[in-house]
Amino acid sequence: MPGSVQIDHKPAQGLFVSDETTEPSWRLSTSQPVSYVVRLHSRLLDPADPTLADAGTIGRPAGRQRRLVVVESTVYELYGQEIDAYFTARGVNHETLAVDAHEQLKTMDLVMTVIAAMDRFGIVRRAEPVIAFGGGVLTDVVGLASSLYRRSTPHVRVPTTLMGMIDAGVGAKTGVNLGHHKNRLGAYHPALITLIDPRFLRTLSERHLANGLAEILKIALIKDAGLMALLEEHGTRVINERMQAAGSQDGGACAKEVISRAIHGMLAELQPNLWEHRLTRLVDYGHSFSPAIEMRALPDLLHGEAVGVDMALCTVLARRRGWMTDEQQDRVLRLMRELRLPSWHPVCTPALITRALQETVKHRDGRQRLPLPVGIGDARFVDDLTDAELTAGLNELRILSPRYRTKGA
Repeated sequence: MPGSVQIDHKPAQGLFVSDETTEPSWRLSTSQPVSYVVRLHSRLLDPADPTLADAGTIGRPAGRQRRLVVVESTVYELYGQEIDAYFTARGVNHETLAVDAHEQLKTMDLVMTVIAAMDRFGIVRRAEPVIAFGGGVLTDVVGLASSLYRRSTPHVRVPTTLMGMIDAGVGAKTGVNLGHHKNRLGAYHPALITLIDPRFLRTLSERHLANGLAEILKIALIKDAGLMALLEEHGTRVINERMQAAGSQDGGACAKEVISRAIHGMLAELQPNLWEHRLTRLVDYGHSFSPAIEMRALPDLLHGEAVGVDMALCTVLARRRGWMTDEQQDRVLRLMRELRLPSWHPVCTPALITRALQETVKHRDGRQRLPLPVGIGDARFVDDLTDAELTAGLNELRILSPRYRTKGA
């Protein structure tokens, strides 16, 4: 019959055809397995070690290797010669793109700079993963660029900051800022592998080490009381030792345990909910108010420092609800001081914090889903935080904070 459509009603598995109406419709059901690796690996730039050169290529036919290597400019100043010498020694034809990458430059403009370099280099779609050396901003930017270029290009992360090693570098999310909104644009595009070499931390400033320790403290407060005890006993020392084995009292054993427990705790929370289909997430602790605090305070606060202020506020809110004791609150705020994290910043007005919570509610699909600590090592979610409760907690934190303020914060 002219114009008729013949439909085979035995579709492929996962493809459903409905003829309940006069017009046919289809529902496609499929799944995509996700697997990626996070690996602690020392001496990554040793020319005798093939790990970095071979990253992301296991199971692929052997051939002449090519790599585009995107490096944060400060990292390139410190390690550029080693990076270039490594790939040359391994016989890898590579091109290095050094870019400035910090929170104020974390925009689509920087993503397009990376994409343009990928296009000039002529990356083969699946066999030549882009390698990103840098902190969380750089790895986020390269990850987003890779998700967009040819709709999905593989990449490898080599985080060089503590924040990147235990937070930004181990998940699936990528993102850049839009106006005054942190990470408003992004995608889920995990790296094939994240290679973590603590030796990069030896050239990191104490402030940036403390910045990463904020995310480690987050894991301790919501799910790992043992990690909290480790930080209380050894936190100052591991900062002073730059988390290095060389010259350490214990050969770097404590620093390795702190990093490993933090990564394991983070991945344990991410794994069952990688795409955030469930918006009630423990790892959102410290990230309800901090995006607004960080963006308003730029460039005065680093990401972890803003997270620290958020955690301090949530600690006070929890204690006011009777979920933490005075002694537990003092432990948290005292440890923040010892880790050189601020617990307060002048941008924290009731108006800003209220707006921050409103933005968080939008991000969490119309509910607060706000994690608050319960003692040390546990947490629960609330949806009933009021503006009056927020203001009272903020006022109390402002009074407490001079006792715990980080030098220079």
